[in-house]
Amino acid sequence: MSLTRIAIVGGGPVGLTLARLLLNKPKIEVVVFESENSQNARGQGGSLDLHPTTGIAALKEAGLYDEFLKRARFEGEALTICDKHLTKYVELAGSDEKSSHGRPEIDRKSLREMLLDSIPPDMIRWGHHLRTIDENHNLIFDHGIEMGFDLIVGAEGAWSKTRKLVSEQAPDYAGISAFTFEIPNAKETAPECYQLSNHGSLFSYSDGRSIMSQCIGDGRLKVAVYAIWPKQWAENPTFDINDLDATRKAILEECHDWSPELLQFVRNAQDPEFRPLYMLPVGWSWENRPGVTLIGDAAHVMTPFAGEGVNLGMQDALKLSRAIIKGANSPNPQVTLPTEIKAYEDDLFVRAKETSTLTSDMMNWLFFSGGSLGSVIEKVALRRLTFYDKSPLQRAKYPLMWALIYGYYFLFKLQY
Repeated sequence: MSLTRIAIVGGGPVGLTLARLLLNKPKIEVVVFESENSQNARGQGGSLDLHPTTGIAALKEAGLYDEFLKRARFEGEALTICDKHLTKYVELAGSDEKSSHGRPEIDRKSLREMLLDSIPPDMIRWGHHLRTIDENHNLIFDHGIEMGFDLIVGAEGAWSKTRKLVSEQAPDYAGISAFTFEIPNAKETAPECYQLSNHGSLFSYSDGRSIMSQCIGDGRLKVAVYAIWPKQWAENPTFDINDLDATRKAILEECHDWSPELLQFVRNAQDPEFRPLYMLPVGWSWENRPGVTLIGDAAHVMTPFAGEGVNLGMQDALKLSRAIIKGANSPNPQVTLPTEIKAYEDDLFVRAKETSTLTSDMMNWLFFSGGSLGSVIEKVALRRLTFYDKSPLQRAKYPLMWALIYGYYFLFKLQY
């Protein structure tokens, strides 16, 4: 029996989801190439919420939903959205599995560990840093060459080397950069910050800036400060971005008129990291090239302001796995597999455009509108509530939803 050999470049949550979905499927052999030397080579970021029709749907099809529930933090669904004065425009309590809002949190590290534990250790090859892929689809790594794959899947993120096989397009600077920090053992070291975060997330927006906090399962708070900075500044900051005191001083000066409670997140924060944000153009697509395709950020990297990136990537993995399985198990895989991959890409372009448009709208309203959060909150809320269900029945409810949201915030603003 001939096997369809699949190379997945990138062992993050999206690439590993695809590997798990293809595990033990007939006529398919999968290898994951990961540049890191081990799963603990670096930190794995903060927390994310998985959504029913995308990330959670992928985990269910992969047979991992029960394991996910053991790791999910339903109390992490608590959400506060406020302005710089700590005026709370959205305030949702945490929940449990029975009363969930359908978007439970899981730490990125825990999600990756779960996915790694679900595949055989020899399916992933650590320490494989990809230099390039040649015209014959040979993968050229720092220490050798791998060849003979029927399909190469680029899942290695924003700066994908695999993407260069299908396009010269690279991500562009989004106009916003972030400083990320941590507050360890926040319940003891910064109780006021811990209480404000309420086991979940706090997002504050004003004046083209944002201070955010997320509770992590081990008791840390992940803190981020986003602001509009020109590309020239992002490439050459005017202070030492690795110096905690200098970074704190600069942020506190930028946000001098923000609520003291919000500034406590900055005063208590440690371990600064600087991260300019990049995005592919909204609606970007590529010409199909047999033998190679993309998923996740390699296909549609966007800013984090809609919280859809990993969810969309896991949906990519779900849909691509179905295409691969169908193609590999057809009477003539050499013909059917490329056809199925082309259909997958056509569907991806539609989904990615919808999601990147949402993300771009959120970014522009929350950072570039020139006003306060109160001037855009109705648009933000309505856009979020109408994004997932676009059925005719749901569309018929839009006028009522518009009236309820605008009416609610009209009365809300009378109090402030």
